Parts: sequence; structure tokens; C-alpha cells
Amino acid sequence: MKRAVIIGATSGIGQEIASVLLAQGWRVGIAGRRYEALEAFRKLHPDRIEVQEIDVTKEDAPEKLSRLIEQLGGMELFLLSSGIGHQNIDLIPEIEINTVRTNVEGFTRMVDAAFHYFAEQGGGHLAVISSIAGTKGLGVASAYSATKRFQNTYIDALEQLAYMQKLNLCFTDIRPGFVATNLLNDGKNYPMLMNPHKVARIAVKALNRKKRVVVIDWRYRILVFFWKLIPDWLWKRLPIMTASR
Repeated sequence: MKRAVIIGATSGIGQEIASVLLAQGWRVGIAGRRYEALEAFRKLHPDRIEVQEIDVTKEDAPEKLSRLIEQLGGMELFLLSSGIGHQNIDLIPEIEINTVRTNVEGFTRMVDAAFHYFAEQGGGHLAVISSIAGTKGLGVASAYSATKRFQNTYIDALEQLAYMQKLNLCFTDIRPGFVATNLLNDGKNYPMLMNPHKVARIAVKALNRKKRVVVIDWRYRILVFFWKLIPDWLWKRLPIMTASR
């Protein structure tokens, strides 16, 4: 029975991916900040789910990850699905800094811990949920888009490092567009909003195939393709992602 650990599984994409993996026969370790939500989900499959309360911004997070892996009996797949993001055109410092703390500091802390575990075990699959927002700098969500670009680049770097060290690791960077989760429950209108269960099914299909990068869904693949073609002088003049209340 294959074993996966998902960080950020109290709700949203992370929990939906856990559900799909469970349906495929996996054992799953789930973690997040809200223990009650984790425990409620565990009751659906108490014999195949282990839980651990983990806050990725805390220094004890890697230790708790190790504890969860031990409870699960090992780990073949690690998926980091935790993250925050806000539209913040006023550049309120607390919002920007908290975004960096979770999406950069917390991200680095957890993927490094997973990398070290797989290196010691002789192999594994390290996956993250990032975003298409990392494609370009978005003025209405500066910290969010910048931290997602960081995540994309960091996984690129870890893949190269694994190759340099002759480690049997594979990497998957899952980049969804707008998904109807609590992350976007801010009273604003978002275009092309996707169902989290549909996103999870596409993500798991990509994980099973060990795809390196997957953009979800086809509409966002087209969007990202054209975003990349826009020159910097024109990009700065475009009101990208302006959403009304």
C-alpha cells in the first residue's frame, strides 16, 4: 500500500487530493493547523489516515512531519498544499510579510525536510501546489505572485540538486488557476473559477504519471502561454486580476 503525506489538508485542494488518493487505495498522513478539521476527516477512513497538527511557519514543523511519517510507517509521496494569498493593492505590510512567511519560509522548511527524508530513504516523489500566479508579477497580489515564482524556481533548483547528488527523486509542480476554496473566499469575483474536486482529480492523475509540471486546467494553460509572450513594457500597463467586490 502506497503512502502519501499531505501538508495543508484541512480543506480545499489538499483535502480533495487526499480523498482521491484514498479512493485509489493509498494510506494518507494529513497535516494542517486546524486539528479538529483533520480529525473529522480522519473519521472517514480511520484505518488508513494518520493526522498531525502542523504549522509550517513554526520551527518544530519538520519534527512533527517526521512524527507523522513514522505514524504512517513511511512515505513515498510528499505533497505540500499549504499556502496563503491575498489581493493587497494597498501593500499592507502585515499581509505581505505573512504571505512570505508561509509561502517562502514555511515552504522552504517543509520541502527541505521532505528532500532530506527521501535522500536518506533512497528515493521518493516530492510535489507542491504552487500557482499560475508565479508566471508574472501581479500588481494586485505582489507578495502572492512573487512567492509562487519562488516556489517554482525552488523546485527547479531541488531537481538539479537531486541530479547532482544522484538521488532517485522525482518532482511535480502543480499550478492551478483560480479554485473555489477558502483562499478565495474574500468577497471578490474571480474568473474561470474551478471546482476543487475536479482540480484534485487532474492533480492526482499528474502525480500518478509523475509529471514534472502541470497547469490546471486547459483554459489556464492557454492563458499562461500568452502571458509569457507579453513583453514587460506592455505587461505593466495591463490591469491583470482586478476583481470587484
